[in-house]
Order: sequence, then structure tokens, then C-alpha cells
Amino acid sequence: MYHTKDSIVYLNGKFVKASEATCSLYSQTVHYGMGVFEGIRSYHTQHGTRLFKAREHYERLLHSAQLMQIPHSLHIEELIQATYLLLEKNNLEDAYIRPLIYMDENMSLQVKKDSTSNLFIAAWQWDKYLGDKRIHVYISSFMRPSPKAFPVEAKTCGNYVNSILASTEARNAGYDEAILLDQNGFVAEGAASNLFIEKNGKLYTPPRGNILPGVTRGAVMEMAKEKEIEVIEKLFTTDELYAADAAFLTGTAVEIAPIKSVNKIQYKKEYHHTITYELERDFKHFVRNYHDPAYTII
Repeated sequence: MYHTKDSIVYLNGKFVKASEATCSLYSQTVHYGMGVFEGIRSYHTQHGTRLFKAREHYERLLHSAQLMQIPHSLHIEELIQATYLLLEKNNLEDAYIRPLIYMDENMSLQVKKDSTSNLFIAAWQWDKYLGDKRIHVYISSFMRPSPKAFPVEAKTCGNYVNSILASTEARNAGYDEAILLDQNGFVAEGAASNLFIEKNGKLYTPPRGNILPGVTRGAVMEMAKEKEIEVIEKLFTTDELYAADAAFLTGTAVEIAPIKSVNKIQYKKEYHHTITYELERDFKHFVRNYHDPAYTII
């Protein structure tokens, strides 16, 4: 699914076959989850193949590394250039890109002064993670970790154990995805996506602090502003989630995923009459006409 015998990946400054790329089994990332990553999409647009919000994604990757005290000597422009070359070498247009900064051998529970890291970037074709249908979500028994536990704004490998548990629980219960609460019982986000609810012509989304501030979340807020739709960042309860007119998840993998029901309670407003429907439709147009200002390869 992710690679073939001919797939090329980027590893520490070189393009190599995916089948020949290796890492140490003694890596601090393998044993303890000490690594950071991103998810980026590319689209075939009227301007050619373009990475969607490449700069924002790579800025967050390096910010995550800084928050986790992971040493590196990476630069955003080099990362963008390498990613476009990777797409070309794999003959990909509509693709999902996974950059990962992972640690070298280190079995201790600390980042040592001589610790070093590695950069891996892969790309493959991957459809919308939750498909094109309206989804049924489940309020998970697992909660998001407290921001006092570690930096929640870092897209950290180890943090996604929490996401896997929540998502697996939801799937085993017959749902498409999980919604997690924060440590105070307020709605936080999906297992690997941000959440918006719609009520009386306005959009509401949980504020930064207990969530990973998604790049797609920011793009949706940008789109809403252009359409003069008010977006309010506030804490809200599960009762407010149930009582909304509509709701949707956002993320690179899911893009915009409209929610049909929460814990089997369906939204009553006609979907085609919601802001959610408008945004899902407009997002497809947005990414297909996106002009990436960071694109500099001729």
C-alpha cells in the first residue's frame, strides 16, 4: 500500500529505494516514540503538482522538533525542494507525504548532548482517510493527555498511541472515528483531526491549548473568513456537540469529513443546507486551484 519495489524515499539527504532504507532497532524513536512527523498532501492543480501549505507543515515539523528538544540542522526551503523532487522521482501528483524526524541509537530516557537525528520522507497515493461519506463518530473513553504531560502542540510519534487506542475503540464499537475529550471533560478533537461544530450560522472549534493546531484547521478558518462566516474558538461540552446543527473533522488525511451522528444521535438539519456542506464542496475547489508560494523548482 505504501510502497512498491520501485518506490523512492528521501533519507538523510539522499534518494534511495524504499526497500533499501533502514533505521536502527535501537533508535530512541522505535523504543520510546521520541520523534516528530508531519502529514502533507499534494494535488494536481491548474498550476501543476503543488504541495498544500508546505511551508506551514514544515514550520510545524521544525517547531515540534524544537519543543521535543530533538537536534537537527534542517531548513524549510531544503525540505520543500526535497519533497517536490521526491514526487517527481515517484511520478506522483495526488499524493500523501510523510516526513519523519527520528532519533539515532539511544536507549536512555534523555536527549543527550551528542544525540543525533535522521530525516525520512516518503510519498504514496492515499485516498481520504475516512472516505467521502458522512461519518459516525464515538466519544471515546480515552481522553487527550494534559498539556502539562508534554507539549500537545508538537506532532510527536509517541502521542499517537493515544490516538490509536481511541480510534481502535471506536472502530471496534462499529463507528468510523473517535472524538476525545480533554482532561476537564470538554470536547477536544478527533483521534487524528480537528473538530468544528456549526450552530445558527456560526462555526465553533476548540481553542489551542489541548489540541494539535492543524494546518487544515487553519485553512478552513481562512475559507470561512473569506465567506464572512464567523468562527469562534471556545471550549464546549458534549451536550453542545449533540445539539449542533452540523459538525465536521478536518485534517490532512481526512481533508473535511462531515459527521452524520455522534454516539448514534444524528444531526437533524438537512446536510445540503449547512455551512459544513458548503465548506466541504469549496475545499475541493480550494486545493485544486491552490498556488503554492513556496514552490521554486523550475
